[in-house]
Amino acid sequence: MTARVAIAGVLIVLQAFIHALGNLGNRWSIAVCIAYLCATLAVRLWASPRPPRSSFDAQWLSTIGVDVLAFSLLNFLQSGGINYTPLFALPVLLSSFLGPILLAFGTAASVTLLLLLEAWWSSLPSLIEFSGRFLQSGLSGTGFFLVALLANQLALRLAREEYLAKTSESAARMQGQVNELVIEALAEGVLVVDVHGVVRSANPASRRLLVTHDALPAAPFTFASEAAWQPLLELMQHTFATRSPQQADLSLQSTAGNARRLQVRTRLAASTSDTQEGLCVMFLEDLREMEARVRTEKMAAMGRMSAAVAHEIRNPLAAISQANALLEEDLHDPAQLQLTTMVRQNAQRLDKIVEEVLNISRAQGQIPMPRTTTLLLDETVLRIAADWARQAAAAQRLQLSPGCAHAAVWFEPEHLRRLLINLLDNALRYASTSAHAIEVATQMAGAGQARLSVWSDGKPLEKSVQTHLFEPFFSSESRSSGLGLYICRELCEGHGALIGYQRVLRAGLEGNEFFVLFRPGSQPVSLDPPAFDTLLV
Repeated sequence: MTARVAIAGVLIVLQAFIHALGNLGNRWSIAVCIAYLCATLAVRLWASPRPPRSSFDAQWLSTIGVDVLAFSLLNFLQSGGINYTPLFALPVLLSSFLGPILLAFGTAASVTLLLLLEAWWSSLPSLIEFSGRFLQSGLSGTGFFLVALLANQLALRLAREEYLAKTSESAARMQGQVNELVIEALAEGVLVVDVHGVVRSANPASRRLLVTHDALPAAPFTFASEAAWQPLLELMQHTFATRSPQQADLSLQSTAGNARRLQVRTRLAASTSDTQEGLCVMFLEDLREMEARVRTEKMAAMGRMSAAVAHEIRNPLAAISQANALLEEDLHDPAQLQLTTMVRQNAQRLDKIVEEVLNISRAQGQIPMPRTTTLLLDETVLRIAADWARQAAAAQRLQLSPGCAHAAVWFEPEHLRRLLINLLDNALRYASTSAHAIEVATQMAGAGQARLSVWSDGKPLEKSVQTHLFEPFFSSESRSSGLGLYICRELCEGHGALIGYQRVLRAGLEGNEFFVLFRPGSQPVSLDPPAFDTLLV
């Protein structure tokens, strides 16, 4: 439409130039050009035709008709000896590109008929030029038919290519979004690095593994910007140099003195053309997490085996205990009674270990339905702690500090009893003999969560012990099965609670505190525990 306006303007300028040269008989031609300019401007500024398609559109027909009519009048008037026949190519091209093939051929036929009519009219005064004019008009019409056919086929091909390009672009965009979602959700870190060491893409897991002292900048960033990333840069350069995948265990030393051990695997995404360089994809995984997963799998297998063995030991152990009790009734010699006492005590110790091993499977298989079990925390904790203090003769060493009046939590009462007694037994084992060496407290934490803590004035735990504190079969004592804290963790996770350890001050004394953060009674239980760092108080 802009081209039509430009042609109309050129025609007016041409007519004004002819008029300036002294040809005063072209007034009708100037009027036709002015009318054509007004028509083209009206279509360009106010008309809103539908996009080109195979169906018929009356607005396109009227637009093409105006062009044919205007150029026919100019060709009929022919002021200044100018031949306007080439202008008919514009409506032919418009109909070929913007409509179906029938509209294109119809326009070409109309133009050809008009040219033949104009040739007949012009040849009436002189019959000598009759054949020449008809031949020229016929050749021009044939050319317009060929232009219509070729332009229409080209337009159809361009339309198909555009449709395929848009479809491919949409599919590629959708695939890209899926790939981004998958990479974002990966627990494994993924980096995309070019040959210059510029990280073009980094998923959240890799950003967490690469962070040093400050927040990691958004991609793109370079490995050279941090000295701690030098091992990654060297491995990337080695990958590009050898053009083969690499794998290595690296240690990233931060400025704070902490080291993060990573297993890094690289894959090379080579370019298929010489104009584009390849990319190195690096997969990062924390070696500590890998070792923890392997250790958990081993512990799970060991736990299943231990549960089977404990079940088989229980029957002969019961027979030994019963036989020892019968034998003890018939003995009167103090030396022999001392031997039976030793047998009874060790049998009880073995029975306790067997019971703890079996409690693991019970704790995993007896989790209550999330919406059926709630309890008042202070009331339940006070009752359990009082029973334990009476049985363990530790009332003088125990201090109770309830602070969650009327607070309800999601937890099975029997499971809470097992949890609290395990924590109290553990505290009693390491606490001093002074008064108030053990404290059981409840309080409200953030977000309406109830918090239970068991504090004792024991010595601080070693770092190696803290790392494996809640793992099964791990204990700092040779006479312990190492299952108490593991059972506590299993019970908490089954009820959507969180258990943790920290070293805190109480009444001016440092001590070991095991705390449990419960889900509120009004909140459904989620088996995904809250983030540990956000719940420490």
